[in-house]
Amino acid sequence: MSERVDIVVFGATGYTGKFVVQELARVAPEYPGLRWAVAGRCRERLVALLRDVSLKTGIDLSAVRVMVADVADDLSLRSMCSQARLLVNCCGPFVRLGEPVVAAAVDCGAHYVDVSGEKMFVDILEKYDKIARAAGVCVVPTCGLSSVPADLGVVHLQDNFGGTLNSVESYLTIECPQKLASERTKGTVRYSSWESMINSMAAMTLIKPQKTLLPKLKPELKKRFFIHKNLNKWCLLFPNTDVEVVKKTQLNLLFTDKRRPVQYKAYITFLNIFHAIGLIFIGAILFILSKVSCTKNLLLNYPRLCSFGIVTYNHPKEGVMDDLCLQYDMLGEGWTEGVDIENTPPNRNVVGRIRVFGRDAPFVGTAVIVIFSALAILREQEKIPNRCGFMTPGVAFRNTSLIKNLCKNNFQFDIIEKT
Repeated sequence: MSERVDIVVFGATGYTGKFVVQELARVAPEYPGLRWAVAGRCRERLVALLRDVSLKTGIDLSAVRVMVADVADDLSLRSMCSQARLLVNCCGPFVRLGEPVVAAAVDCGAHYVDVSGEKMFVDILEKYDKIARAAGVCVVPTCGLSSVPADLGVVHLQDNFGGTLNSVESYLTIECPQKLASERTKGTVRYSSWESMINSMAAMTLIKPQKTLLPKLKPELKKRFFIHKNLNKWCLLFPNTDVEVVKKTQLNLLFTDKRRPVQYKAYITFLNIFHAIGLIFIGAILFILSKVSCTKNLLLNYPRLCSFGIVTYNHPKEGVMDDLCLQYDMLGEGWTEGVDIENTPPNRNVVGRIRVFGRDAPFVGTAVIVIFSALAILREQEKIPNRCGFMTPGVAFRNTSLIKNLCKNNFQFDIIEKT
């Protein structure tokens, strides 16, 4: 059996995987002795990828190991995972393809992180907590733009609040460059993301609302009206995976640190009310169509037609998302230190802001997050609670240097106002 490398990137020839490989090639020289490998179904494509990245970056990647593995072949997964200290999984959709990879990693004693953004997959992985603890490995999903900025953003606000934080309202603004608008009908969304969204919509009625273990908190953070105006923008409720991940983190902190949990609501913003209404209309149509077998199959089998060219089986044009910026404005409310929170209304407001910017921000940003998440597990394991088990990013990385490293790589985590 070959000696274990530090990091194996599985799904390396996929669109997100290619960005992870490029960024890992850039970052690895800063960590002398770091050994890594790429893995996927086709050796020739993996070799070609390393050659292309080497030409693009000028970095010699001849020492990078190449592994062949397929989610449909358990033996190949186990062979891959037995050669890794940590596995970075970029192979989605994760609800359909992810669990065999996690099972193999835990069985073979490899830490696991991924770039998933699917709530159902996060719920599935919770059952691996005891097994991962017994194996002494970490299982940390959603280590990309879903859900690290939101999850660690709330923890960052808690740590810098200067008192007791009661609630956070997060407003996501996506600043799109003009060239992205002009290219959107040429394919800017990968089919795997489309498939995950349609399948999640189809399964919504099958998921019974879970009784939350979080206590009733006062004052309660209530949902704002479905469409409302705030921060001089039109805002919609945004019930994404981030909301559930933040909730799991806060529940964990309640039980392990006896820390008062933060209530969290997420919204997405638009400059124009018609854009907001249009998104509601499109979302409602897709939701209805996903519930009927024949129309769901139509959505999945003819994605370009059903999305008016936005979805593609191919890789989106590289650079099309340059200058795109994602900004999370987090409005926190709570109490200053020493205040009787049971009998006093909140008396402090804090605004935090997280920005993700630079070249191909959604994909490079995700690659940067998952790489430094992996490095935090490998290099700072003593700062991770229990050093093993299933964890959300906010639980796993709250005491590590992850935010510091992200801020060196086109992220900003700022406190911009305290009153």
